[in-house]
Amino acid sequence: MTTVREPQQERSRETRRRLLSAAVECLTELGWTRTTVVVVAERAGVSRGAAQHHFPTREDLVNAAVNYVSEVQMTELRQRAESLPTDGSRRRAVVEMLLNLYTGPSFRAALHLWVAAATEEPLGALIQPLERRVGKEAHQMAVALLEVDESVPGARETVQATLDLARGLGLASLLSDDTARRARIVPQWTRMVEAELAQLGDVASTAGL
Repeated sequence: MTTVREPQQERSRETRRRLLSAAVECLTELGWTRTTVVVVAERAGVSRGAAQHHFPTREDLVNAAVNYVSEVQMTELRQRAESLPTDGSRRRAVVEMLLNLYTGPSFRAALHLWVAAATEEPLGALIQPLERRVGKEAHQMAVALLEVDESVPGARETVQATLDLARGLGLASLLSDDTARRARIVPQWTRMVEAELAQLGDVASTAGL
């Protein structure tokens, strides 16, 4: 029985993954009103019955899709963090990683969803709490990776400005190939953040914080 059940479970997981990926694509391309279970099932190459077995209503499907995007985002962020260097170049590598957060497929999908949510109220109601959660987790991870003491005035704002710039760069990349401009901005901002954090660290040491 086990050998039969496991392939069935794997097929079920794959069907669910295909539906969620297709739902994200439909939400970003078609918007809330045109993203239905039938449309998503067609995009995923899944029968309507199979789709409704996993997600009986459109609300169930969209809610799961938005959660799926946030989970993929955080998984990718953790994977990138694990590959960072541990020598003297680490801080620079961390800043560059943070500034490139919104260039991968999952982050681009999330940005598309945020844009759609600005005009689609039901979608916005689903995305806003998840966006806050992902933003909070990203900020906490950035603070830990940069080894920043947020009790020092200006430290938190420096980290948040870096994440805000990353979002802006991500939005710019949706409109056109922003590679050349990013190649100039990322190293410059990295140097500025390194200098600022070093200065904040000196201030904290002097003040005995």
